[in-house]
Formats: sequence, C-alpha cells, structure tokens
Amino acid sequence: MPGTNGEQPTLPGREPLLRALIDICGPDFARTARSVDAVAGRRASFVAVPATARSVADTMGLAEQRGLAVMPRGSGSKIDWGAPPPGVDLIIDTGRLGGMWHHQPEELTAEVGVGTAVRALQAALALHGQRLAVDPPSPSATVGGMLAVNESGPLRHRFGAPAEHVNRISYVSSSGVAAELDGDSGYPAIANIDGVIMSANLRLQPLPAARRWVGVAVSTPMQVHNLVEEALAQDLELGGIEVDLPTPAIARTTAQPPGSVAVLLEGDPVEVQERAERLGRALDEAATVSAIAPVWWGRYPFGRRDVALRISVRIADLHAAVYALADAAGGAIPVRGSAGLGTVHAVLPGSLDPDRIERIVDSVRNVLMARGGRAVIISAPPEIARYVDMADRQDLF
Repeated sequence: MPGTNGEQPTLPGREPLLRALIDICGPDFARTARSVDAVAGRRASFVAVPATARSVADTMGLAEQRGLAVMPRGSGSKIDWGAPPPGVDLIIDTGRLGGMWHHQPEELTAEVGVGTAVRALQAALALHGQRLAVDPPSPSATVGGMLAVNESGPLRHRFGAPAEHVNRISYVSSSGVAAELDGDSGYPAIANIDGVIMSANLRLQPLPAARRWVGVAVSTPMQVHNLVEEALAQDLELGGIEVDLPTPAIARTTAQPPGSVAVLLEGDPVEVQERAERLGRALDEAATVSAIAPVWWGRYPFGRRDVALRISVRIADLHAAVYALADAAGGAIPVRGSAGLGTVHAVLPGSLDPDRIERIVDSVRNVLMARGGRAVIISAPPEIARYVDMADRQDLF
C-alpha cells in the first residue's frame, strides 16, 4: 500500500497508531512529526526511536500492517539525497541503535551499531591504535547513513568504498524479519536492502603514525590532469588525490581562480616525510608539504540550498568533463573531489530554473557518454528536486 505523501490529516487512525508506536518504543521515543522531520520538503507523520532489534522489528511489522511508507534516519545529513520519495509516513530514528561491541583488536574487526557517529567510532578505535579506513565528508555521518549510500571521502583512493570494509550486515526487513547480508555481496546488495540496517561487522586498519599532504596550486582542469598523472606515476602508495577548483572571486569573469591539488601520504613519520618531499619535487618546485590537511580536504563544496552534481569518469577524461560543465553553465563553477579516482562534485546555484539545470546536466552527460562516464544530481532543494532527473539509490553508490 502506498504512503500518504506526508499529509498528516489523511492518515487513518492517527491516535491508535501513535499509541502503538509508544507501546513499542517507550513514551519518550515515539511522537508526531515536527517541522524538522521532513523529507524532500514534506513533513512525515510520525517519528519512532527504537532501541533494540525487537523494537525495530515490531515497528516495521506495524508499519507493514498499516501500509506506512518508512524511512530510516541517522543524523539526517543525506536524507534528501536522490530522487524524492512520494511521501514518508514514519521516520525511524536510529539514534538509540549505536555502540561498538565484539571488538577484536588482534583480528581487526568490530561490530558497530547503525546509529553510531563515524567520528565517535574513529575516536574509540584510535584508543586501540586502529581506524575504519573511511572518511565520509558529512561531518555528522552515522555508520548506517554512510553505508546506505556508500558515502566515501579521500581515503577511497587507497582503501576503497565503505561497502568494501563490511564483513556482514544485520538488518530488519520491511516486514519486520531479522536478516543478515554477507559483506562479499558488495554494494549493490547493500543498496537494495529493504528495511533498517541494525549493525555492521567491519574490517579495521592500523592507525597510521603520520600523515603528510603535498599541495600544488592550480588554475585549470588541464593542470589538474597533468598533476594527477605525475603523482600516480611516482608509485608512492598514495592515500588520496583531491582537487579543489573554486568559483571566480569576481562575478563577471569566467577565468578560473587559483585552486589546488592535494595528495595524502601516510606511514612512519620519517619515511612518510621523505616520500612527501620526493613527491613534491616531482610535482612542482612550489609544492608544499604539511602535516595539516587543507581546509577544504574531505568536505563537500555544496550546501543544502545548492544543486550538487556528481561526475564520475576515467581520470584521463575528467578535465574534459569539467571544461564541458563550465561551457554549459556559462562560466567556471566550484568543483571538488577525488581527482585520483575521476569522481568529483560540482555545484550549481539553487536559484537556477529547473529547465536550465536539466540543460546543463544533459550537456555534460552528452560529453561523458562517449567516455564511459556519468553525471547525476545527488542533492537539490525540494522545489527543484521534484522537477529534475535526480539520482536513484543505485546512482548514489
């Protein structure tokens, strides 16, 4: 049965349904939705905050019986990503489903609850000299939210996407049945989970003793291409290669302002410093070596009121895609992301007309088509997301 598009008055049996949710989750952990409990600009009807697998199963079972459209929510940092749903009746907040258990430091594994903040997990693991080798750019990302869209940052260059660090996922299906998914199934299977992820058994890595960033100033996509090629040719076990090309400081110019390429290296303090200096000499005589990441490192260039475009293409063709985007948009626009993987995010103003956005994106897609790449809109303000071709869940991966 379809949901109610978040229109609270049309939902049958609101009071009995709320009482049933309170009976399952507790009096302080089920309520009617507030203005902040919106998905794609539409308020949900109810919010439930279960604390156990049993309460999640009972909540999901109740939702299935009543024909409610359900959406899990961690911190909410990516709740509006992708194509907007027709409506959400019940948000299942995973805030009480956090924690780490069965940590086996000698085996480099741990079971982590879906509601655990990634930053909190990293802090706990650091006490044991370990880490989960992922760095999702969303500052408040939870383990569940990260896995739901396979959100990755600069470390994907060396260690792969979050789904590649999963041994096993425990979840509750949409019908309220507990189930498990083997990590070897990969991200397509994770993306297709129909239910609520409860926890993940994760593979860990030793925490590096030292990190160094080699930075080089750039002003054109072609310069970025040349630097990435040179960095990769050095064969120095790079942790990540990121690019940041900001917008012009002067509104009327189409010239690209200075940006930067930064390369991460990790390892023993003496050895990593030597590798960083060697890379810097190979890249540019003005290259810098720092123990502090650039301020833009591992951060998205877009906000909630922007239209976020993800471009994925072969490294050798990334510069062509960025040039095509600037031509279609009529000037340079912000681009940031993993140049060493050929995946970046670009920002279009949320003030643009949806038809104009579609034309820009279609122009880029035409260029990418012959190069085996793709461009998808992952995030946009609700008033735009309803009228443009947004990424589906598989595209978010």
